[in-house]
Amino acid sequence: MDLIVAYQNELLALVAILVVIFIYLIIKRKTTSSSTQKRTEEIVTVETTKPVVEEVVAQQEEEVEAHEKAVETEDTSATLLDGKEEGDFGVVEEKDAEKVQVKQKVIKKREVPPHAKITKDDFKEFSGQRILLAEDNIINQKVILGLLAESGIDVVVANDGVEALEILEKDDNFILILMDAHMPRMDGFEATRKIRKNPALNHIVVVALSGDTAADDIRKMTEAGMSEHLEKPLKMDALYDVIYAYTPDENASSSLNYTELDIEEGMEISGNDTAFYHEILNEFINSYNNAHEVIESLIKQNNTENADRLLLDIIGVSANIGAQKLTATAREFKTSLNSDDNEKSRLLFKFKEDFENLVKEIKSYLLTNN
Repeated sequence: MDLIVAYQNELLALVAILVVIFIYLIIKRKTTSSSTQKRTEEIVTVETTKPVVEEVVAQQEEEVEAHEKAVETEDTSATLLDGKEEGDFGVVEEKDAEKVQVKQKVIKKREVPPHAKITKDDFKEFSGQRILLAEDNIINQKVILGLLAESGIDVVVANDGVEALEILEKDDNFILILMDAHMPRMDGFEATRKIRKNPALNHIVVVALSGDTAADDIRKMTEAGMSEHLEKPLKMDALYDVIYAYTPDENASSSLNYTELDIEEGMEISGNDTAFYHEILNEFINSYNNAHEVIESLIKQNNTENADRLLLDIIGVSANIGAQKLTATAREFKTSLNSDDNEKSRLLFKFKEDFENLVKEIKSYLLTNN
């Protein structure tokens, strides 16, 4: 007992320490349990939220991808719809303008002498000439047709550029084309560019009909291949002057009715030596009179090598006598000798027709000028 009394204070201190440790352990356990529960809740929350977040992210990615595709489509549409579906009315961008190569023969223009006020009767001096009028406005058509009605000039009407080209494909015997600048389907600028690219139509002057008179507008007409410009509303004197300027004079009247043979060009190539030019024409008749029949025979024999050689000769000779239409046809035929039978048959028929017409014109010209 004395021992307990002696260590009473120490024992009380030990009990107090144990109590404190016990209380600490209880508190620690509760704190750990609470923390564990909180972490568990966080994990559950994260696991629960993760699919939702992933779904939102996926949706955002889909929206971004859809937007990018829309932008791509818009860019493509902008490229495809560059404004030409509405018609560019001859406005060619600078980079495109460089690509347009206008091939036009230099056509001699007569100087128009001074004259009094022109009347309808004055147009009768152009009787027998042929003009192609490409104009979509009915009233404008009637005005020009009425003006030239009793002149003896044959006026053929096309309602737009497409019709004009279709007419020229079958009939190119015109001294000039009165071409409206602004028409549906194909405007005058595009039609003129196509005409100027065809060597067989180089003898035809294209005259613009337009109310556009600014220097920039006139420049665009010239770049397209239009030789002259007539302002709307049309003035009688201006029309007379243009027709007079490009109508061959009486000294060249022998070539007016020729569509296959350009006498003026042939004479120029021959140095304006009539005798020499006639000699070349006679040589052509003597050497190539039946060339079209020979080529047809070679084609039937599938002898393209000799057909190619003969066509090459004809291309060179016909160009030297002023037969540009046959030259163009022969060149096209030559490059298509290895094409399908239908294409060869079409070009053979066209070549034979042009060749026979040329021979007739040469013989007629020599007969009346020797």
